[in-house]
Amino acid sequence: MSNYRPTYNMRSLEQAAGDAPTLAALQARIAKSQAHLERVKPLLPPALRSQVRSGPLTDGQWCILVRSAPAAVKIRQLLPRLLDALNQSGAEVSAIRVKIQGPTERAVY
Repeated sequence: MSNYRPTYNMRSLEQAAGDAPTLAALQARIAKSQAHLERVKPLLPPALRSQVRSGPLTDGQWCILVRSAPAAVKIRQLLPRLLDALNQSGAEVSAIRVKIQGPTERAVY
């Protein structure tokens, strides 16, 4: 009987994704979207901060995912302020969209 044991190169999902160009680009878009959310969160009322998540970032348009219609209304009122803050920080965002998405739905990037 052979004593051969295959060796496995254990890597994290992030490392594996970084090696594939398409997945690396997706990973970069997700990170950028999350950074946008962290930049605008301080501008949101404290009660709304837990109601929002970062959504897709495509062609200069960023989407904020919101858990309820009332929260979406308030976020829409704040959009000019949020867009200004992003652009002042160097982000190249031309528009922000707001999408109502329940807490069990998942974002599609």
